[in-house]
Amino acid sequence: MRKFLIFVLSTVFILSFAAKIEIVFWTHEDPNRTPLEEKYIQQFEQMYPDVKITRVTYPSAKIREVVLTAFAARKGPDIFNMEIQDAFPYIVNGRVAPINLKAIGLENYDELKNMYIEGTFDAVTYENKIYGLPLELTNWCVFINKKYFKEVGLDPEKDYPKTWEEMVQVSEKIVIKEGQIIKRRGFDFRYPYYLTFFLPMVEQLGGFLFSDDGKEAIINDEAWLKALNFMKQWGPNGKNLGSPTYTPARKEFNKDNNTVAMCLSGLYQIDRIRAENPEFYNSNEWMVVPFPVFENAVREVRCNYYGHYYMVNAESSREKQEWAWKFVNFMLSHPQDYLLNVGLIQPRRDLIESDVFKNYPYAKVFLEDMEKSHIVPLHPKGPQFEQLIREAVESVMLTNTTAEDALKTLKRKANELLKED
Repeated sequence: MRKFLIFVLSTVFILSFAAKIEIVFWTHEDPNRTPLEEKYIQQFEQMYPDVKITRVTYPSAKIREVVLTAFAARKGPDIFNMEIQDAFPYIVNGRVAPINLKAIGLENYDELKNMYIEGTFDAVTYENKIYGLPLELTNWCVFINKKYFKEVGLDPEKDYPKTWEEMVQVSEKIVIKEGQIIKRRGFDFRYPYYLTFFLPMVEQLGGFLFSDDGKEAIINDEAWLKALNFMKQWGPNGKNLGSPTYTPARKEFNKDNNTVAMCLSGLYQIDRIRAENPEFYNSNEWMVVPFPVFENAVREVRCNYYGHYYMVNAESSREKQEWAWKFVNFMLSHPQDYLLNVGLIQPRRDLIESDVFKNYPYAKVFLEDMEKSHIVPLHPKGPQFEQLIREAVESVMLTNTTAEDALKTLKRKANELLKED
């Protein structure tokens, strides 16, 4: 009898161990978000001992490639996130599962939508189903190191660049060069995210990526030429104020090391300054201002915003999908923590209407800019269109290619891509 009991207990133990469910979760690196989400993982695993969450991070520029390779081999993670323009093709191609409403404790989509600001789920709605829960909606504004303005006789509160023409003038005053090598940039762009920052510049001048009916790409040659010529003049073959070949300005800004005075970034940059350089954070020597607009702009469009939505692999088992959505919902039920610790804006009504959000540094600047912007273009071939724009911009910046030739090539390739099945 004793041996039988031992056998039964051993069998129960083995079966319970074998029944433990592992949810694999891939996300982009964020040093401020990691400890927060690791805390949530620990709490979730304590609540549900039969579930194990394995969180893996990749650099932002690398995760697109890693996820693409994994899904091509049918070995994708149970949960993942990328910028929505990169994730959207996974929705269209049936690679992600619609939200399991039961798993997140809701009855219908209306309940879910009412929790968030209007339009939050437009980017992840396809054929009347919703495919992601938002980690963040992010737009970029201009971060300024006041010290370098004052060093060249500028008042950062009054003389910050409101137009792209002023951005050139201010940068020319701040830049420091040794021959053709830039030692300090006044400002530089967020290469290679051209759908996010460059396309709004084109739109300010009256251009568009697609026609209204979606059948033609690269609309209004004059606008595209003006924007391409602006970038040509910005680069090494023009006024030599910046280039995709330098260390990203956003990464240098926090160091306060006399290498860059301005950069484009999101609200999250504030918490990264605090974490990476507390002295600079507390110095009162930095500020945030709106995304510039061309002097002759025909549309007052600000920097496009993008979203990171947590999504669930459609090829994961039904049981894993349910636990994955339950875990994602648990993490995202702490919007104030994400704001205060990471600087991420979850577009939840309870957060946007809270005093915590209203009192967060420069939240008003980002929110007002977002109201004048729109989400990055979403298309099944979005990443390929961005690559074509990258080739056009960087050809005029880094080679002797004229804006006219770059536009001709871009327009031809973009329309060929659009017509592909």
